[in-house]
Amino acid sequence: MKNKNSTSQKINLRPYSSIAMDGPHRAPNRSMLYPVGFTEKDFTKPQIGIASTWSMVTPCNMHIDQLAREAAIGVDSAGGKALIFNTITISDGISMGTQGMKYSLVSREVIADSIETVVGCENLDGFVAIGGCDKNMPACAMVIARMNRAAAFVYGGTILPGCMNGKKMDIVSVFEAVGQHAAGKIDDAELHTVESCAIPGPGSCGGMYSANTMASAIEAMGLSLPNSSAQAAVSEHKKEDCRKAGKAVIDMLKRGIRPSDILSLEAMENAITMVIALAGSTNAVLHLLSIAHAAGIKLTIDDFNRIGKRVPVLADLKPSGRYLMSELVEIGGIIPMMKDLLHAGLLHGDCLTVTGKTLKQNLTPFKGYPKGQQIIRPLKNPLKKDSHLVILRGNIAPGGAVAKISGKEGEYFAGSARVFDSEEKAFQAILDGKIRKGDVIVIRYEGPKGGPGMREMLSPTSAVMGLGLGKDVALITDGRFSGGTHGFVVGHITPEAFDGGPLAVLKDGDSITIDATQRLLSVDISAKELKTRLTKWKKPKPRYRRGILAKYASLVNSASEGAVTDAQF
Repeated sequence: MKNKNSTSQKINLRPYSSIAMDGPHRAPNRSMLYPVGFTEKDFTKPQIGIASTWSMVTPCNMHIDQLAREAAIGVDSAGGKALIFNTITISDGISMGTQGMKYSLVSREVIADSIETVVGCENLDGFVAIGGCDKNMPACAMVIARMNRAAAFVYGGTILPGCMNGKKMDIVSVFEAVGQHAAGKIDDAELHTVESCAIPGPGSCGGMYSANTMASAIEAMGLSLPNSSAQAAVSEHKKEDCRKAGKAVIDMLKRGIRPSDILSLEAMENAITMVIALAGSTNAVLHLLSIAHAAGIKLTIDDFNRIGKRVPVLADLKPSGRYLMSELVEIGGIIPMMKDLLHAGLLHGDCLTVTGKTLKQNLTPFKGYPKGQQIIRPLKNPLKKDSHLVILRGNIAPGGAVAKISGKEGEYFAGSARVFDSEEKAFQAILDGKIRKGDVIVIRYEGPKGGPGMREMLSPTSAVMGLGLGKDVALITDGRFSGGTHGFVVGHITPEAFDGGPLAVLKDGDSITIDATQRLLSVDISAKELKTRLTKWKKPKPRYRRGILAKYASLVNSASEGAVTDAQF
């Protein structure tokens, strides 16, 4: 850890804003800020951006405008001058299963680029970034790493659960109800009741899905305040978290702390450890690789297997477990678990954080979990002794693939391929009852370039679960999965089908093996046969010729490298 407490050198608290604000020749620049509330004294203060991802297109972000104002209060009370600005967000839950989902992962790049654009253009000295839904959270972390200015991330918080007949519900309850409806297990009226009860208000989806996974990972890597990831969206704790984050950025300026002092390979390993212990989303693989890329850290997919061999799954959280994030919040969040992991030597305690303290110092004041709680298992009695996220290779995925193996569905599956060239075709076949026990559903041409956009497959996987086939059917794809997905699933297959990966030449009836123990994804054909098929394969034409999807497809790299759009520069 670098020593950032020295006061021997005077630190410039306005390294960027002074360039745009100081001197007679900058009178025009200053004149633009009087109408937005600046006084003469404000021009002598550090200018701190508040990057708000507020939007009314999703409950995940509908409250973030209020949180942004709280963060601004924190900045102003600490001697800075806050400037709130907005960026986009999209809703995975609303776009799921449609062509609109192609824009989801794309939005991560757009959000990171847009925050960079404002922070850079306005010469802001630092910023607070507030995210709520899946993609704006890694986007915020990416741009914090990229800009390397004093900055902190705030998670908008988890949603409270819905309720039907005394049973707690969330968004995945609705997706799985669709499968139950298709199987005739529930009628139209019950499906309507589920959809109208599951989402009661603001906040991110309530299980250990992608949003809560990434909030926990970002806290573990040191970019947010202690316990920021385990607070309800609608709570005084979350408002206070925002105010403290604003103050923390001013303190970072005073101490000369930048993200490059915080982000390291060890910090990324802490994040991976948390994702595994919490049974988190497969999306974390993509997002942590993208954050590491932005920070110039050499992290690879193989690091997930390396760390996964020694880190157990401890959290009994949905989608594969029993509990919701709101219930984890009630017993103390992730910090008591982090303390246990630290004491077991599974976290790097000397990593610096946005508080100016090390991870170990941040954890010291907090107490352990209350006796009798069932959500987080002890290290000596884990749900799974090693990671649920397994990187597979083999003749289907020579560049790697990501499996989510909770252990409940087993660690081995062999079956017969049922091949589909789009998510829609596979989903319809599932609903029509055309998928049988022992099938391996293959969904291809859904990768970063081929989709483009690498859609999530929550609709087909939830339909499989709703039909009661979760243990009897596997699904593999060059697309990706929602954090709400569970069952025997493998995604992120590389090279993707559009790039001529072996996935492109699989046929109905091919015998496919998924072996999480051997970390193998293979098809039972000879190397000669595979080569012959690939020789005959013809690359399809791009699905989009103009607009952001065409631009994304031309720039994005492999899922095994984070699916980022600036790797070639």
